[in-house]
Amino acid sequence: MAVPADVYMFGATYLLGVFSMIAVGIVTVYIYLPVFYNLGITSTYEYLGMRFDERCRKCASALFALSVFVYLPMVIYVPALAFSAVTGVSVIKISIIISTICVFYTTIGGLKAVVWTDAIQFSITIGASVLVFFLGLNSVGGFGEVIRIANEGNRLDVFDFDASLTKRETFWAIIVGLTVHWVSHMSINQGCTQKFLSVPTYKDSVKSVFLYSIGMSLTKSLSVFTGLIMFAKYAQCDPMLTKQVAKKDQLLPFYVLDVAGHIPGLSGLFIAGIFSAALSTLSANLNSLAGTIYEDFLKSWLEKHHNHKTAGHVLKLIVVIAGVLCTAMIFVVQQLGGLLALSISLGSVAHGPLLGMFTLGVLCPRANRKGTFYGALSAMCCMAIIIMGAKYYASRGMFGYPKKPVSVAGCADFNLNITSYLNETNFRAENEPLLLFRLSFYWYTMIGSLITIAVGLIISFFTEKDEKQLDRKLISPIAQFMLPRKNDHGHVRYSVEKEAVEGDELNPENAFLKKH
Repeated sequence: MAVPADVYMFGATYLLGVFSMIAVGIVTVYIYLPVFYNLGITSTYEYLGMRFDERCRKCASALFALSVFVYLPMVIYVPALAFSAVTGVSVIKISIIISTICVFYTTIGGLKAVVWTDAIQFSITIGASVLVFFLGLNSVGGFGEVIRIANEGNRLDVFDFDASLTKRETFWAIIVGLTVHWVSHMSINQGCTQKFLSVPTYKDSVKSVFLYSIGMSLTKSLSVFTGLIMFAKYAQCDPMLTKQVAKKDQLLPFYVLDVAGHIPGLSGLFIAGIFSAALSTLSANLNSLAGTIYEDFLKSWLEKHHNHKTAGHVLKLIVVIAGVLCTAMIFVVQQLGGLLALSISLGSVAHGPLLGMFTLGVLCPRANRKGTFYGALSAMCCMAIIIMGAKYYASRGMFGYPKKPVSVAGCADFNLNITSYLNETNFRAENEPLLLFRLSFYWYTMIGSLITIAVGLIISFFTEKDEKQLDRKLISPIAQFMLPRKNDHGHVRYSVEKEAVEGDELNPENAFLKKH
């Protein structure tokens, strides 16, 4: 629902995300996945405890929990918004029903229920999307007509090489910024890695990563082209201007009813597809959240004082509480604007620091526990200030992204001045907020991770090394060349070129040490 509406309003630059997704798959397989799989861990945050200490592990787990609690209310809100647009039923009532159903089967079935329901729900979602895509093509006169109208409406200017970080969507914002954001979602996120690590062999794990990348590329491409078809359909009579749609994220349900409402059951299938996508995401995240909270905060205490049966009840209770809290937060989500920008922006408060922590762990042998912990805290605080500041200035009308042109020329007996609609950023230059608060949301995760890495390396450089010996398994294969090598007896062999006296033949003791 979010991507087609975003393409309709701002253009198809998001299509470049196909290349981003391919890059994310490569980064996952060659940098992060080998470390997690070889260690045989249940939670990715176990890695940070092994690499650094329990404080870093708990910090990462808390950041993950924060990201889930921020993201899941939007996941619940999306299908509720669609169903409300179709039926007029209250968004809150629908949200409660969705949450109750999902919490029930996630609690009863665990990971196996999540995986099987995911498979069924994915099939429904793709089936609905494909049907809507072809019906839309037919309604506007074919693919060629869609491209022609989208080009005339400036929706296809995807190769914008402007280097400005404040422009909403550019080539660099998608190829670099969105790629880093998706790395945080796929390479280290518990919701994804939990599934990558649950298959029998490493080869199967790699295969699942690339299948995921291909599948995501196809579904996102389908969403982008659906947005272009929507624009071709309403290029001369915008539903937002005519007040047929209250929020831009309701554009897709409105369009589906328009092109498929005459076919019995098809609009219902589409709504079922949206519900399936939401339930799939919701159940996977609730399951991984429960596992992470249990493993990193409760396991050691429960194993001392209670049996495994009690632990099972606690896991189910976590899922229920998380579901209730996320449903309650929908009241906040309703007030915060477009879903695509909102999901990326708010999630970056946690995703940037998390990605920075894992990157320090797998790629920087010199990074220590103090640097990693304080680097993550610094990044979280900085990103919270930047994102809250941007939302504040946007709510005051001092900051916003200009939309692409729309028209009501084709609407019967409808006349409207659309200048105020197109110029959301119609304010005087001297009132612009600081550059930090005008950054494109696509850069947020990257900025957060860079702050974590920079602060972490600086603190690590000026503090003592961690006392425990670093296991090679904790470092990514592509970074192991930075580790000291070991000889045949397992002892660390440090480079002695700098320490050796020139002409070792004059110093038999030094020559003996170098040789042995």
